[in-house]
Amino acid sequence: MASKVLDLIYWREMGRTGLVFTGLVVGLLCMFQLSAITVVSHLSLGIMCFTLPVRLLFKALELLRWSSGDHPFQAYIEPDESLTEDQTILYVQRFIVMTASAVTEIKRLLFVANLFDSIKFIVLMYLLTHVGILCNGLTLLIIGVICIFSLPIFYRRQQERIDKLVALVTSPFRKTAELIQLLYQRAKAKPPPTPAP
Repeated sequence: MASKVLDLIYWREMGRTGLVFTGLVVGLLCMFQLSAITVVSHLSLGIMCFTLPVRLLFKALELLRWSSGDHPFQAYIEPDESLTEDQTILYVQRFIVMTASAVTEIKRLLFVANLFDSIKFIVLMYLLTHVGILCNGLTLLIIGVICIFSLPIFYRRQQERIDKLVALVTSPFRKTAELIQLLYQRAKAKPPPTPAP
């Protein structure tokens, strides 16, 4: 499953990736004007406008004995046997562990287990409030889909330049963070005991 997603993201199969990317963006853009239920029902009706006539055509060809009677969409109807019971259990366990880890991390940030991490979280949430004022979640979702399908290719083509630029930009921030962390640890450390006279 992960390899299929990576094939889509890196545009290894141009036709399939183009179809998925266009469908996602058009579907999300439709949700600006229509509700999610309307978009799903129209999408289903659009697919059925293609599949029903094709199925009827194959059935007519079978009745006229011009065809072997194979179902044109048999590959899509058959259950996916590549996913075994052990893999299903493994995926469910991973999902539960990831959810529990996320909840634990959020509790740790909200209840200030580490002061430095909680301050970073406050800054991030403050910036997100400004992003929320400028645009809604659907806009961010559309931007996210476009970025998922375009940034990996852009990074692959310009990897050296991007790595140099990122290292140049992040080095002052990393040095500042290390300095603040060092000052915090020194302030937190116990003072040495006073020597006896």
